[in-house]
Amino acid sequence: MSGHVFHPGHHELHGITVVLRTTDHQILVGRFDSVDAAGVRMLGVSSFNAERDGSPPEFLARTNKFGIRVDRPQATIDNALVASITPLSDEAGLR
Repeated sequence: MSGHVFHPGHHELHGITVVLRTTDHQILVGRFDSVDAAGVRMLGVSSFNAERDGSPPEFLARTNKFGIRVDRPQATIDNALVASITPLSDEAGLR
C-alpha cells in the first residue's frame, strides 16, 4: 500500500522487513525500527554470509520464503555506512 504508514508517527518503513546494504558490501535483513543520528535501527536481524548462505539472491529468496534466521536481536547501522534500504518484497525476483 503506497504511502501507508504502518504505525502513524513513525518512519514509513517502520515494522517492514527490509534489506539493508552497506557501503562495505554487507547485506542485512530485518525489521526496520527507526532512523536517527545514531543510525538505522533494525530488529530481528540476519546477516548474509557467503559460506553459509550461498549467493545474495539465494539468501534473499530463502529469507523471503522461510523468514528471517535471526543472528542478532537488534542492530544499529551507522548512517554513513548505509548504501540502500529496500523492502524485502521489492528485491529483484521476490515479487
